[in-house]
Amino acid sequence: MLPRLIAVLLLVTLAMPMLVAQQKSAVSDDAISDNVRQRLASDADVRGAALDVTVKEGVVTIKGRVHTEKGRKKATEITKKVKGVVNVDNQLKLYSDK
Repeated sequence: MLPRLIAVLLLVTLAMPMLVAQQKSAVSDDAISDNVRQRLASDADVRGAALDVTVKEGVVTIKGRVHTEKGRKKATEITKKVKGVVNVDNQLKLYSDK
């Protein structure tokens, strides 16, 4: 009986970190999209740009135009910090590009 109890406790102890990690990463694409849009809109370097944000399985694609290269790079940095983001596909272009 005691060896069986120890085995069950050991199994539960080893499985818990995996279960917790799965719950933490389970953020919906809609929630990610909303969070990314809010953060980009509130940043002085990115704000005011016409951006299209789409998310599929945690991969965020940002399209549109920004005023500066700094804003383009910062959009990626901001997006990577959002919970649930797996990768960022930054397709932003500068208004000065033709």
